[in-house]
Amino acid sequence: MNFKIENTEVYGLEKSVKASGNPMRTVFDRSEVSDKDYARAKTLGTARNGEGHDNYLKGIIVQMDVTAPQYWWKQAQRYHWFDFVSSQSTMHCLMKFKIGEQCVEETNKEVIKIVEGLVDEWNALEDPEAKSEKWKEVVASLPAGFCLGATMTTNYQQLKTMYIQRKNHKLTEWHTFCTWCESLPMFLELTGADKLVS
Repeated sequence: MNFKIENTEVYGLEKSVKASGNPMRTVFDRSEVSDKDYARAKTLGTARNGEGHDNYLKGIIVQMDVTAPQYWWKQAQRYHWFDFVSSQSTMHCLMKFKIGEQCVEETNKEVIKIVEGLVDEWNALEDPEAKSEKWKEVVASLPAGFCLGATMTTNYQQLKTMYIQRKNHKLTEWHTFCTWCESLPMFLELTGADKLVS
């Protein structure tokens, strides 16, 4: 199984670009988004993180389905506005997964065999207490390369931070993630994230 991002949807881009001018307005401007709005949004959006000028980027909402190994999820979860809508569950489905097919190819084959063996042992048990203990052992033994999918929601401001921090990361999954960011409508133009990578 490979890391992948699918079914991406972007909401609120034009409304947020228009809203980038609100701090300088005494009356709300409800006209169509203009070139002037985009020019201002690009200037504000490319400000360095933490300055607050790029806050309008929070209004550009992104939803997507991500399939990733546990070692990637552990890193991704540090971002506060990269939120789970819902995810696959080891609690409900662990014993139904085909463990070997659910792992990235770099996962040690011997580790996969061990976990598959534990699942076979669980299937052979009848005593509920024994099954519960074996289930815990399977959960505790899952390799970091075991993949789960989740529907996520985030925004351009958070993605800007993630892109800057992860563009040159060791994990190839982050490279794929950053390439996906670059494919989003006007992402680089509005965030300038590629120019802020150190």
